[in-house]
Amino acid sequence: MSEDIFDLIIIGGGPAGLTAGMYASRARLNCVLFEKMMPGGQVLFTDVIENFPGFSKPIKGPDLIKEIVEQAKRSGLKIVNEGTLKISHTSQNGHNFIIECDSKKRYKTLSLIIAAGAVWKKLGVQGEENLIGKGVSYCATCDGPFFKGRDVIVVGGGDRALEESLFLSKFTNSVKLVHRRDQFRAVKELQERVFENEKITPIYDSVITEVGGRNSVEFVKVTNTKTKKVEIVSCGAIFIFIGIDPNSATVKGLVNIDEKGFVIVDKEMKTSQEGIYACGDIIKKDLYQIVTAVGEGATAAFNAQRYIEGLKNKVF
Repeated sequence: MSEDIFDLIIIGGGPAGLTAGMYASRARLNCVLFEKMMPGGQVLFTDVIENFPGFSKPIKGPDLIKEIVEQAKRSGLKIVNEGTLKISHTSQNGHNFIIECDSKKRYKTLSLIIAAGAVWKKLGVQGEENLIGKGVSYCATCDGPFFKGRDVIVVGGGDRALEESLFLSKFTNSVKLVHRRDQFRAVKELQERVFENEKITPIYDSVITEVGGRNSVEFVKVTNTKTKKVEIVSCGAIFIFIGIDPNSATVKGLVNIDEKGFVIVDKEMKTSQEGIYACGDIIKKDLYQIVTAVGEGATAAFNAQRYIEGLKNKVF
């Protein structure tokens, strides 16, 4: 495979990349998708999805990904367990880009779709790094059950923070939801459910300034942004959902990115580099949702197909 010249290589196996792969395969492009871990991205760590069209009942994240992966494979998509080290632009010898992977293999391709997603942001406060996996978590679905009957902290004010607070309230003793602003940013339906939940206590205008504990999380310091008052709150864990950082290191210098590292694309999912498209959580956009990611994946594949066909028409 490493000696082949592909029409299209997709980097990233979340909903955006899988959808792009499905559309590209249905178009009979010579296509492969690289995913370093299991396909699915952040959706694998989502307990319940309630707003994806076509499902009248809530569906678990891993179950939705299973359906998407099976559908993509039925379309003929090849999924290879590879991480990407470097992307080079060449425009010679019948191909445009060379992908160097963790396995040291090199792959050649006419076009690329970057769907590498993003990772959860860290607070960057004292004690956080040392206690990761010891009560500091960025995934309630993964780690929440370990804290059954305990008091926990959730940080954030968006959809994910409120969703995970509701999930944690099912088995923890209490959830304190710390948000830096005076109101949440999440959709109103989630806010209503949080306000109705007796186990969840919102703490507004506040930030976490320290995570403490010897061998595991024992407390956090909560600082009010207006009064500057500091309160020490005992807890068994802290779950952090304050946004995402894009996995754009491999394309830095190759395509235009914004000050936060998000890839800039146009309405066709084109980047500043001809032949490279991007979609999903790695791009700069207003709404980071599964439903927007799959739409972007389809759009990227469609326009990559037109670009590839244009190249082949020039050659032949």
